[in-house]
This record gives sequence, structure tokens and C-alpha cells, in this order.
Amino acid sequence: MNSTPNFLKSFEEKLKELYIKSSQAYWNASINGTEENWNEVTKYQLEMINLFRDKANFQEIERLHSRISEFEPLIQRQIKILYNEFLPNQFDLKKLEEITNLQNKIENVFTTFRARYNGKTLTDNEVDKILMEERDTLVLQKVWEASKEIGDLLVNDLLKLVELRNEQAKYLGYENYHQMSLILSELDPTDVDRIFNQLEKETEPKFIELKNKIDSDLSSHFGININDLMPWHYQQRFFQEAPPLYLVNFDEFYNGKDLVEITRKYFSSIGLDIDDLIERSDLFERKGKNQHAFCISIDRANDVRVLCNVISNTDWMGTLLHEYGHAVYDKFIDRTLPFILRDAAHIFVTEAIAMLFGKFAIHPLWMKFNLGLEDAQVNQFKDDSINFTKMNQIIFARWVFVMYRFEKSLYENPNQDLNALWWELHKKYLHLNKPENRNKPDWTTKIHIATSPCYYHNYLLGEIFSSQLNQYLHEKILNSNDIWTSVLINNKKIGEYLIDNLFRFGSSLHWKEVIKISTEQELTTKYYLLQYIS
Repeated sequence: MNSTPNFLKSFEEKLKELYIKSSQAYWNASINGTEENWNEVTKYQLEMINLFRDKANFQEIERLHSRISEFEPLIQRQIKILYNEFLPNQFDLKKLEEITNLQNKIENVFTTFRARYNGKTLTDNEVDKILMEERDTLVLQKVWEASKEIGDLLVNDLLKLVELRNEQAKYLGYENYHQMSLILSELDPTDVDRIFNQLEKETEPKFIELKNKIDSDLSSHFGININDLMPWHYQQRFFQEAPPLYLVNFDEFYNGKDLVEITRKYFSSIGLDIDDLIERSDLFERKGKNQHAFCISIDRANDVRVLCNVISNTDWMGTLLHEYGHAVYDKFIDRTLPFILRDAAHIFVTEAIAMLFGKFAIHPLWMKFNLGLEDAQVNQFKDDSINFTKMNQIIFARWVFVMYRFEKSLYENPNQDLNALWWELHKKYLHLNKPENRNKPDWTTKIHIATSPCYYHNYLLGEIFSSQLNQYLHEKILNSNDIWTSVLINNKKIGEYLIDNLFRFGSSLHWKEVIKISTEQELTTKYYLLQYIS
């Protein structure tokens, strides 16, 4: 086997320096969304494009890619990953710059947009609270519509972005941007379709049963006819999870609690220290700050950070656990690996870890341990908690089908009536009524379509792997085969196993190999269906 090519060593140094600057700039813009900060993000993103667009660099990586079998596995992985990064940048520079500028312009709109209702400006948290608690249909409708007003601000830029992304993909030999995105992320579009087609059929009967119950309960809750239920009656901006009506009021257990400290103690109890991660994070609401949540590894080494807008409720407890799931993965990747390989095996694999932990916020035994609840308290909501989690998963799967099919169709035919398509898919997969005479670009209001395109399938793939890993850890470490009567708490072997058999590999192995090592079998929907559908 040949030794590490000099090109890889020199390129890695350039990439590392620029990656750190770019990540820091994105962090600064997220916590203070000024035009100056977003211009800084754009500057470094364009420099990154130029780095991966450089013809001499691309010719060198193409040459190495053509001889990839001559190198040892670690070098092969670096070559493959870099080739997949270089390829989409072999496109007209002005158009790449336009794509970058449009993406950042749209993201800045999302960062700074606040819904306006009844003369007041509302944060996303405030919108969510009204949709969850209000019973007046007219108020719900007006607030829901106010949250969608951002669509008119985005639609023209987003349509142009879709056009440019498709032009890029076709120039590089792909049918469209959706297909290119999957293939370059090492996913086979045929495999993803097969998995989703199977789950669509498997979840349909259970979803119909649940949706009938939800509609009946919401009809009683709001005092209206079932046929009059509209999207704003489902107590959220997007019908992507179980309505909070079924939450029982888990918020009462978190109200006034220090959610960050609960998160810190929990991860410590399973052998994953996050003190340093918390210290570098930005976790509470502030004017001008990104209202969402994310984890970022600034340097793919010591500097891993989380952004949140925490208030003391169930949703933010789950979000903290989710984001620090991403963070512990990043933290414990083997730092002796080359910089290029110090990343997750695949985006859906790190999503699986985040989802594994995020769901514990309403797991009865997790709450008992971490909130100091008595058995009598837990017994009062145990069944409701389990049923809510299962309901959540089924609804979320159906929501992913909406997003996946919409984006696939969007890039296959961007000239169709996208406003109508959005609601047709809602009807097909979520059995949701379209608001009468509504012809607004509501599809643009889901931030992922603009800033994380062709990504949403990773969430459901992540849930599938999360179920598989959860079952395996229960059987191997807890000697249990039931994720509802036991939970991953207070056992440092859990963290040790995850570090040794998953985290440390980074992307030095293909995701299929990492899954097989960590669970002793290939990716399967078996455990997802067992845990949530059966």
C-alpha cells in the first residue's frame, strides 16, 4: 500500500484553518445575527468553495480517486470524502457564489423574523405557547397564519435557489439536486425509497387509528366538528409530532428546574462528561439570536458548542439532550485521526445518537432518576408517556414522508404548483385538511428546505438506527429486551461502549461498517417497528 500522498497532508492544513474560521463566523452570526456577521459567514463560505473548486486541487484528487484501491483504508476514506466534497464545487463560480449568498440571505431572514399578531411581536417560543394553550379558533388561525408570513419574504429567493441547485446537479451529470445530494452523502436513492416505501405501508394502519383518535379528542377540546379541524388546531406550526394535548403536563415536572444542570448530571452518569461543552455553549434566549438549536464542532477537536434558547419545559429538555447527544459524539471522535475524518460516520448516524437521548425527556424511568420522582408520581403518567412517545414517532415518520416526497418532487419538477403539492402531501400522509382558499408558499416556511436541503430523510434513518442501537445497548449492557421497562441511565458502561464502538471511528469507516460494529448487524427497520408500531 502507498503512503499518505503529500497532497492530502498539505490540503488538510488549508482545510483545517479555513474550517475553523468559517465555523467561528457562523457561530458569531447565530448568536448575533447582524448583517456584518452574516457577511463574514458568506466570506468564509466563498473561500471554502474556492478551496474545493480549485482546478489543480480537483485534478489531484481525481487522480488519487482513480487509484484509490492502491492506498490503505484510512487514506481511501480521506480520498473518497474529499472527492465527494470537491465534485459539487466544479461548477460556475458566480453561480456558486449566488447559491451561497441566497442561502445566507434566507437564513438571516429566519434568524431575524418575528411573527406579528394583534400589534405584538412574537418569538417562536411565544407562537408555540399560544398554539399549544389557546382554545379560541380565530386566535389560533391568526397566530398560525402570522407564523407563515415569512413565506412571502422567502419564496422568490428560494425558487431561484432551487433552480441554481438543479443547474449545478445537471452540470455535474446528475438528474437533479435531490439525487446528487443523496449519492454524494453515500446514500443509495433506491435504498432510501425502498425503506420509506416499506415504512409508509407499515405505519399507515396505525397512523389512521391514531389520527382518528386525535381528531376526536381535538374536536372535543375545541368544541368544533371533526371536519372543521384545520392545521392550527394541532397545537403546533407543523403537524410533525403528537399534539401537546397528550403531554399530560410533563412541563410541571420541568417548570423552574435547571435543565442544563439536569443534562450535565445525566450525561455524567453514563460516563460522558459535558462540563467543557456546556461552558462553551450559548443556551438562553436573546434578541437577535438564532431561535432554533444546533451543535457545532468549531475545530473538530476540543471546541464543541451547542446553541439553544432554553426555557424550563419538556420540549427544551428534549432539545438539550438531543443537541448534547450530537456534542458527545463530536467530542469523543478519535483526535489522532486526520482532520478530514474527524466527523460523524454519517449525518443520520449522529442524528440517531441525538434522537436516542432526546426522547428520554418523557421516559418515565429517566424522569424518575433525573428528577427524583416517587414511584407513585411516575405510575400516574407512565402509560401516557409511553403512548405519547409511540404516537410521536408514528406522526413524525409520516411528517418525514411529507418532507422527503416534497423535496424529491420539488427538484424533479420545480415548475409545478408547489403550494398545492405541499398540501396534497399533507392530505396523503397526515390526513390534514388544507385551509380553504389558501394559496400561500407555506412550504418555504420549513427552514430545512432552504438551508438544509434534501436532509430530512436523515431524521427517519436516524430514528431507525436509534431504535436498533437502543435495543442493542439494552440487551448487551442492561440485560433487558424492553426499552420501556428499563432505560439508559446511571451506568458508565453505556458511554464507554458508545465511545469504543461508535464515536471514536468518526468517518474513518463507511456508515454501514460503523452500524455493523456497534450493533452486530446491518441497518434494519425491525426494532423501529417493534418499539413503536407493534
